[in-house]
Amino acid sequence: MFGENLKTLRKQKGFSQEELATRLHVVRQTISKWEKNLSVPDADTLIRLAETLEVSVSELLGAKIENENTASDVAEQLSRINEQLAIKNRRSRRIWKIVAIILAAIVLINIFIAVFFSVPNLNEGNQSNQPEITDQIQNIEE
Repeated sequence: MFGENLKTLRKQKGFSQEELATRLHVVRQTISKWEKNLSVPDADTLIRLAETLEVSVSELLGAKIENENTASDVAEQLSRINEQLAIKNRRSRRIWKIVAIILAAIVLINIFIAVFFSVPNLNEGNQSNQPEITDQIQNIEE
């Protein structure tokens, strides 16, 4: 419904897809996707689109609201959209946090392994020097 309304209103105003895209600061392909119902604009862009076409958001969305609560209904729809976007953003942030924690753990484990295995065994070093020291002491006594 939105795509058909957008196309009809755009043509009634005499705008090409390119002209409308320029006014909204988007690319022409975005307008095409909206008209084909392949995607929808975000809340802010939807409001700018309605203002550019000189219609209400509810008319653009295809809803015929006849009572006086049009502003509250539109606000409610926008509120739902914003809530869905907030949930999506929280999920995305959670996933990135988990990825960061896993990467940090891997780096720390690698550092620990590198340090642990690169330290020479001090006992081995002392044992290899003992015969030399014993030989030197015997040479001095003779």
